[in-house]
Amino acid sequence: MDFYAIVLRKSGDYWVALCLENGLVGQGETREKAIEKLKSAVDSFKNAREAETDVYNAPVSIKDLHEFLMMEVQDPISQPFELRAVHA
Repeated sequence: MDFYAIVLRKSGDYWVALCLENGLVGQGETREKAIEKLKSAVDSFKNAREAETDVYNAPVSIKDLHEFLMMEVQDPISQPFELRAVHA
């Protein structure tokens, strides 16, 4: 089982989970649904990497992480963020 670091944030009526190791995202109406979708995306990505040798894989850059955290934010202090460890 692999370990991944993810950041969760609220976006409108949904939660979005971003995997810091590979940039994959999952979205759902709850935190748990967003994480489930992300785990599914990670599994699909693993399968693609096993089948294809030239699949791009890189951690999220600081610039991209900043953009993810600041999207739709007017008052960053009141915006909820969460960092979690997830096994997929």
